[in-house]
Amino acid sequence: MSFTRLLYIVKKEFTSYFASPIAYIVIVIFLIVTGWFFFSSFFLFGRADLRDFFSLLPITLVFFIPAITMRSYAEEFGTGSYEILYTLPVTGLDILLAKFTAALGFVVVMLLPTISYPLWISSLGDLDWGPVLGGYLGAVLLASAYCSVGMLTSSFTKNQIVAFIAATAICFFLYVIDKVLFLMPTFAAGFLQFLSADYHFRNIAKGIIDTRDIIYFLSATVVALFATRIATEERQ
Repeated sequence: MSFTRLLYIVKKEFTSYFASPIAYIVIVIFLIVTGWFFFSSFFLFGRADLRDFFSLLPITLVFFIPAITMRSYAEEFGTGSYEILYTLPVTGLDILLAKFTAALGFVVVMLLPTISYPLWISSLGDLDWGPVLGGYLGAVLLASAYCSVGMLTSSFTKNQIVAFIAATAICFFLYVIDKVLFLMPTFAAGFLQFLSADYHFRNIAKGIIDTRDIIYFLSATVVALFATRIATEERQ
């Protein structure tokens, strides 16, 4: 794999997001939604922390990330441009990693304006930066898992709406599974809790860096990307 070639594809994929007004609309709506819920609870409770922001972030990303990734493969399968990519000196792995990196980079750009929240709060009170840094680390890890899931569903269909709905359903399952453990048999509760993305995110957002949580997100990302690679190979 040529790093220069990969970097070129990443740049192409990343800039393609901003070639459409949809990218700006997604970012603006995301900031409005997260800002509204954060500041409404902040002024209500008056706590100098980002606990409410990070508690809402996983469910917010459940809907926004599939909207970002739904076009990654589905659009190219629908237009036939995916076959054209293989006339270029690139491999399927190059394309996969470039699309994933571009999607994750877009999410990072979407999160960057929210850094103003802790900066503003720190000017009002004594902010503990440990959970803040942990929260943003957890957000990037969570986004990587969601992005890989979104790319996986996009690789199965030519319809972007179908890809969006399927990715949202899977990401929502990963978010909500530990909320319904009381409905599950005791012997399965531990395993199902381990599958919960929100459970692992909450641990990191507390400022506690546990290798088990990091391994969970990295494993989920790798497994979904590997499945995406297999799905796209079948279309070649």
